[in-house]
Amino acid sequence: MATPADPEYRARLAALSERYAATVPGTMAQITNALAACKATAGDPPPETELRRLHELLHGVAGSAGTFGFGMLGQQARRIEHMVRGVLTEHTGWSAVIPEVEQLLNWAARDAQATDYE
Repeated sequence: MATPADPEYRARLAALSERYAATVPGTMAQITNALAACKATAGDPPPETELRRLHELLHGVAGSAGTFGFGMLGQQARRIEHMVRGVLTEHTGWSAVIPEVEQLLNWAARDAQATDYE
């Protein structure tokens, strides 16, 4: 059984992290598109189908990012995912979600693997 101290294990994990890093721009583009779809509707909150798509994307990032060395990305995605879930259940708070998602996207575009969130 491989252990974290095993060089072969670390090499495999590094390769997986590199593959994950290659998917981040595409995932952020999907989040951008989901946010745009939510903003394009006149409703406040947006239609549930659009919100669910945004929630699913954030949930996916929240669940996987930390495993591959993108801890802060995962933490922030989780935080915003919870905000979107609140909008889905309480039907309020959408206006606060928009700048949070935009900040996440801007931050991730600079360095999605950064440990400081600005």
